[in-house]
Amino acid sequence: MGFYNKFILPKAIHWACSQKPSMLQRAKIVPLAKGNVLEIGVGSGLNLSFYGKEVKCLTAIDPSEDLWKKNSLDTTALPFEFNFIKAIAEAIPLADNTVDTVVMTYVMCTIPNLNTAFLEIKRVLKPSGRLLFCEHGKAPEKGIQKYQNIANPFWKRIGGGCNLNRDIPTLIKENGFTIKKLETMYLPGWKPASYNYWGIAEIS
Repeated sequence: MGFYNKFILPKAIHWACSQKPSMLQRAKIVPLAKGNVLEIGVGSGLNLSFYGKEVKCLTAIDPSEDLWKKNSLDTTALPFEFNFIKAIAEAIPLADNTVDTVVMTYVMCTIPNLNTAFLEIKRVLKPSGRLLFCEHGKAPEKGIQKYQNIANPFWKRIGGGCNLNRDIPTLIKENGFTIKKLETMYLPGWKPASYNYWGIAEIS
């Protein structure tokens, strides 16, 4: 899978994540970021154009430099300080209590150890900080859940570790956050991969 992961997968992820329905979802949540911001799983930089004037500094992490190289935006022209760091969510290279906003869009599905990642998020977030999230995951209907569970092993293998069936709100709450706002909907497309959650959470 070395050739696939290096040359094919980054292109596939960038194409899939840049489709209009998911970009409209990003536009709902990313502009709410304020202060010192950490984006986990920046990918090819699809969120960068949505950040607003209230951002002071954005630190963006991702384990894939090959995917980050797909970014076409001139980061030197952004109206805030920007830093890209090759890193994983389970080991965030930032000091304790230094982040006002954590942004996660379409990344919880791929993080191998979400429990450890959430411990890191709580470590770097200020007590008054917020988690902004926009994710796909477990559908509400039993019939769709069945297809998600059947397809998940294959989907995960070809999708860079992406899981179709993670229960996003439950995972957030079980890891020490209180969800303050939550909205859900199906995006156009294949239903097992298109049930979306987006909202705001704070440390409990």
